[in-house]
Amino acid sequence: MASPSWWPSLGLRARLLCAFALLCVLTAAAVAGVMYVRARTDILQRAQDAAVRAMTSRLETVYPLRTATPGPDELAEIADAVTDGNNRAVAVYGELHSPLAPTPGTEVPPGPPVAATREPPIDQPERRRPGRARVWDLGVISSEMRRRVAAGEIVWQRMFWQGEPWLIVGTPLLITEQNQRTRVSGIEVYAAHSLLAEQRSIDDLAAWAWLTGGAALAFAVALALLATRGVLGPVRELGRAARLLGQGELRTRITVRGTDELAEVARTFNTTAAELERHVDQLEAMEADARRFVADVSHELRTPLAALTAVADVLEEEAAELPDPAGRAARLVSQETLNLTALVNDLIEISRFDSGVAALALNDVDVAELVHATLRVRGWTASVTTDLAPEVTARLDPRRVDVILANLVGNALRHGEPPVSVRLSTDSHWITLEVRDHGPGLEETVLPHVFDRFYKASATRARSEGSGLGLAIARENARLHHGDLTVTNAPGGGALFTLRLPRPAPDQGSA
Repeated sequence: MASPSWWPSLGLRARLLCAFALLCVLTAAAVAGVMYVRARTDILQRAQDAAVRAMTSRLETVYPLRTATPGPDELAEIADAVTDGNNRAVAVYGELHSPLAPTPGTEVPPGPPVAATREPPIDQPERRRPGRARVWDLGVISSEMRRRVAAGEIVWQRMFWQGEPWLIVGTPLLITEQNQRTRVSGIEVYAAHSLLAEQRSIDDLAAWAWLTGGAALAFAVALALLATRGVLGPVRELGRAARLLGQGELRTRITVRGTDELAEVARTFNTTAAELERHVDQLEAMEADARRFVADVSHELRTPLAALTAVADVLEEEAAELPDPAGRAARLVSQETLNLTALVNDLIEISRFDSGVAALALNDVDVAELVHATLRVRGWTASVTTDLAPEVTARLDPRRVDVILANLVGNALRHGEPPVSVRLSTDSHWITLEVRDHGPGLEETVLPHVFDRFYKASATRARSEGSGLGLAIARENARLHHGDLTVTNAPGGGALFTLRLPRPAPDQGSA
């Protein structure tokens, strides 16, 4: 059976409380219901048996009958014999019946009372039959009960009369003949015994059942709270430890208590965390070794590259005078030397970011003038359109911002399509520089990897263009300013790079 749609939305504590409470209510209701029905049956059965025994014992006092054809006086005596302070009686013979003997101190209301019995009430008055009278003093005697009493049976039925529970007992008077045979005398006696005391006992029993159920429910709720506290405490600790582990606190451990399933989960978590910490330490050590290796190699290459660069400059100057194959080789050596020098410089710059030694050299800068200077130095003024807000000043590292702009504009000119534009906007907290081209833009699969190291969108230019570190360095420079660099495809086509830098100066020591 599927659980309701709202059930999973409840917390574990609420679900445990509901389960405990429901179990308690069902158990208490079942136990109390069975006990109530059994006790009620026993109480009423004892009352019925006592009433029948009392009635039959009292009727023994009227034997022997003075006449086999009693009149109203004799019937009244018979009714009085079975009447006490807790019941009413009527004796019937043929067309005659005694008046209802009332409880002392009470009056019998005129007319038949309205009754509700366990047996169907009389819907229509019983038709007159010869030798039989209609008895309506009690007003609740059914025709079936009259028929069975007339046949010689002792019959009882329970009902409510005038808002109170009553037990009606009907019995015939039997006559023993000389041959020891008994026969029905034709005299019927009906006694109404009040069950008010028994009803009060049953009501008290029901009240105690409700009180017991309420106490059991309160006990179940308290027990559920203790159980949820014992279960949810370790679960909350496990959740807190998992959050800390996810945040990089690899030394997080859980205190193991006991030997139950939760303790086993805690031990498993601690083992997993220890293994994760060990693997992460190994990876960090390997990464540190790799970075140190790249940094060391890059620094070691600077000296021979300086010599190669000097030789390449000489070859570049003499390339025009050399024969064609030698001239092409000289120019190729010169160009590759410059590319290798740029790659080494980029690797050294990346190693500074990785080691956390990169720092800002802050100055108050006119951002629009900085953009113009970047374009002017590289000869891009005629190829790039600008929309720069005037008088925008900020405290920045001009060299690092120049590196970012040069990389973005250079990529737009090489890989995009004109026009290439640079737009400067600002507010009280941020400076925004947008570099856009109008080419085909970047594929959706490329966008998440644009700033990855050594990533190139096109495999066809993997060898010929750039080192694949320019955008990674640009983003690291932006983050060093506590800003960011993002990329998306512009609505009208082309790639749109957005550089956001804070206007207040960041902490110089921050990396």
